[in-house]
Amino acid sequence: MLGFKRVWLVMMAIVSFVCAGVFSDGNSAQAATATNNVGYNVSAKLPSNQINKNNSFFDLRMNSNETQKLQVRVYNVTNEEINVKTAIHTAWTGSAGAIDYVNAAKSYDPSLRYKMSDITKIQGKQTITIPAKGSRLVTAKVNIPKTNFNGVILGGWYFQRVDDKVTGTVKGAGNLKSRYSYVIGMKYTMGRVPNPSMSLGKVSAGLSNYHRGVIANIRNTTAVMIPNLKTTTTITNRDGGEVVQKAKQENVQMAPNTTYSYPMLYGKTALEAGHYHLHMVVKNTDHEWVFDRNFTITKAQADKYNKNSVDNQGLNIWLLVALGALGMLILVLLILLIIYLIRRKRRKDDEEEE
Repeated sequence: MLGFKRVWLVMMAIVSFVCAGVFSDGNSAQAATATNNVGYNVSAKLPSNQINKNNSFFDLRMNSNETQKLQVRVYNVTNEEINVKTAIHTAWTGSAGAIDYVNAAKSYDPSLRYKMSDITKIQGKQTITIPAKGSRLVTAKVNIPKTNFNGVILGGWYFQRVDDKVTGTVKGAGNLKSRYSYVIGMKYTMGRVPNPSMSLGKVSAGLSNYHRGVIANIRNTTAVMIPNLKTTTTITNRDGGEVVQKAKQENVQMAPNTTYSYPMLYGKTALEAGHYHLHMVVKNTDHEWVFDRNFTITKAQADKYNKNSVDNQGLNIWLLVALGALGMLILVLLILLIIYLIRRKRRKDDEEEE
């Protein structure tokens, strides 16, 4: 039975490996990636209209009908040439309540007059090749229109290494590619910065990253950043008056002229059709806003978002994947066991004939 024991040990090792991969949270992959050498860095050449000389990002005083060139030097510290992609992005507030300089927004608040990506353009190719141990100067041109605009235009100059480097070469597997990026902030201040003003937009049931809940659109309608906000929200059922959901969030950072789609997630609690009231207080050390809004969740909306939510009770999708993989491996094990027993019987029969 020594051969069978070897087969069993090999199959159990494979089962353990597959299950560990299915239930892994990805920390080991992140740790491995984090140890890789970035291979390049960037440095902004700050112009004379820099407001705060201590800032390493572009913190510039701008005027109406003004043109200016901005430059960043990209350094390659490796022994081979690399490719770096550049882009200008307009800042917006993501669903986590942080200002996003890296990704382009799907839509922008109607109050936004000037996008950073519209008034600042990369000159030349947006993907540059930098020689080994060398550097390249990248230029962007700023065109401020003739305007009476007062406030802040916010964005970021994004750099991403795009070399196709893989961390492993496993045939048939999805090999990991390394992506290293930097963002240099870009803040243009024009005229007199206005006092912040906020309003409440649409409130409705919905999904956020496939989690069900009520989503409230909080709008910063002024050209100024609003930092360190705290939100306290209560949702009550207008038909019965009972509280159905409470939510709190801290350290929300609102970009100028942007909408924050704030998700108040219900978790395992299903959405129910009905008439509701939202009461929300948004404040920081200097300002406070109070919002009240009636809204309705229809049966069709409740059914749709409950059905498509990953919060539903029952087996987790990854558990189903794991069970499927385990079932396949057990089937393979049984096949190998049958093959082994057949061969063992044939070998025994051959020995008896001899």
